[in-house]
Amino acid sequence: MKKFLSLMLAVVFMTVSLTACGTQKTADTKTDDSKMKIVTTIFPEYDWVKEILGDKAKDADVTMLLDNGTDLHSYQPNAEDISKIANCDLFIYVGGESDEWVDDALKEATNKNMKVINLLDVLGDNVKDEEVKEGMEAEEEESGDAEEEPESDEHVWLSINNAIIFCDAIEKAVSEIDPANKAVYEKNLQAYEEKLTALNEEYATAVEGAKTKTLLFGDRFPFRYMVDDYDLDYYAAFVGCSAETEASFETVKFLANKVDELKLKYIMTIDGSDKKIAETIIKNTKDKDQKILTIDSMQSKNAEDVKNGATYLGVMTDNLKVLKTAME
Repeated sequence: MKKFLSLMLAVVFMTVSLTACGTQKTADTKTDDSKMKIVTTIFPEYDWVKEILGDKAKDADVTMLLDNGTDLHSYQPNAEDISKIANCDLFIYVGGESDEWVDDALKEATNKNMKVINLLDVLGDNVKDEEVKEGMEAEEEESGDAEEEPESDEHVWLSINNAIIFCDAIEKAVSEIDPANKAVYEKNLQAYEEKLTALNEEYATAVEGAKTKTLLFGDRFPFRYMVDDYDLDYYAAFVGCSAETEASFETVKFLANKVDELKLKYIMTIDGSDKKIAETIIKNTKDKDQKILTIDSMQSKNAEDVKNGATYLGVMTDNLKVLKTAME
């Protein structure tokens, strides 16, 4: 796969180079080239950039590669995506196993002054390994594989504390690219981080006063960074990056028993779920009257959502409402 991707990259960049050499720039082209070009992989990164740019966003080309709802874990770039990365001033991606394609893409970058932000690298030692909790469905191991190293939990954007750290890194990079507007970006960052901090405090207050401090997911669980921020406990059918779609009877029964033991009123699912596992868990509980709640992991946000006004702050505010209900 890596050899194929490397070959594809070589072809793409040869095409880009030939096109650039054979085209005489017009005044309009020069104006476009003078814009700061920022490429992001996922929705939270894209929204953070727009917040930091503020009114200056009109003077920048900001791209979200996963703009059609493709899941981070299954995304592979096409030739157009790779070309955008090659020529951008700032590229922001999550890192981890889902972004293994990035190294090959960056090797052939035509903009040698490009700044790159890897979110996992920004977090450093604060990156968590994926946690396999009691009762979780075991991942199928590939045949012939030796014992694998623990995978990093890539869902770092679901912590507001992490979001503040990432926004600091983004503002620094943008200000280095466009130092003339550094004061503007710093002011935008400060205003945005005040909103994030206020929301973070709302989460902490809600959890502190909650009756229930354990969440149960009949689904994948990408919210470890969030629950760890507020000392919540959880159970789930699968780890966050799991490709599994069906839970065994043992997993369903374990989770149903936990619902009964903890007297939980709600089963959680994430965006894009068909809710079948959650429904099966409910059928195996004693009372069979639990409700299903959906919390947004922002893994399926697309260009249409952005057009309709979706923001990171808005999603996390809505998630708090869901969380408050789940903790009743």
